[in-house]
Amino acid sequence: MNNGLDIINHFRKVRRGAMFIIEAPSGTGKTSVIKELLKADANLKFSVSVTTRAPRAGEQNGVDYFFISDEQYNEHMKNDDFYEYVDSQYGSRYGTLRSEVDSFISVGQDVIFDMDWVGLRQMKEKAKDDVVSIYLLPPSIKELRRRLVDRNDDINIINQRMGVIREKMSHWNEYDYVVINADLNQTIETVKEIISAERMKRVRQTGLIEFVKQLDEEAKNME
Repeated sequence: MNNGLDIINHFRKVRRGAMFIIEAPSGTGKTSVIKELLKADANLKFSVSVTTRAPRAGEQNGVDYFFISDEQYNEHMKNDDFYEYVDSQYGSRYGTLRSEVDSFISVGQDVIFDMDWVGLRQMKEKAKDDVVSIYLLPPSIKELRRRLVDRNDDINIINQRMGVIREKMSHWNEYDYVVINADLNQTIETVKEIISAERMKRVRQTGLIEFVKQLDEEAKNME
């Protein structure tokens, strides 16, 4: 490595990736934030879950979900292949495969998840320091409802989502970071800063031990 830039580029390649979990009440802007993050950062990958439900119109296998059978799902459960999993109230099952996520973070790429507190607890238990969680809050409940109305959601769906808002928000303090989404662009920049800082944590810079040894050897030879 000839200069400082070479060294920085080297550590970008050898570091361990992180799992960024983002959650928010419906209407807060979570989907918009995730889309912009993925668009702006080629090193961020979206976690594609498996599901036992049938594909809906326009959905693609491997893009929206990995569509599998109940038999395949049961085999994954038997082999402890999931970081997290959940049974839907509608009968379908969902899960996040370890192999899918690990294929990214092991080569220094980060994975972003749209996941609630139930999944977060499972992820923290199994992935520990690899997990970084971010909770988005609306600036007010009145503004949250306005956003739901403005996106032309059915009134029954709006009322249903507003009815569970307190339960959804009650888990905010389980997350590492909390961001109030009053302005979408500012929120996106704030989350980018969180991601940048987390990438610099010592536990993710797996090449540092050898690099510090080299610095120490260089210093010793100059004594």
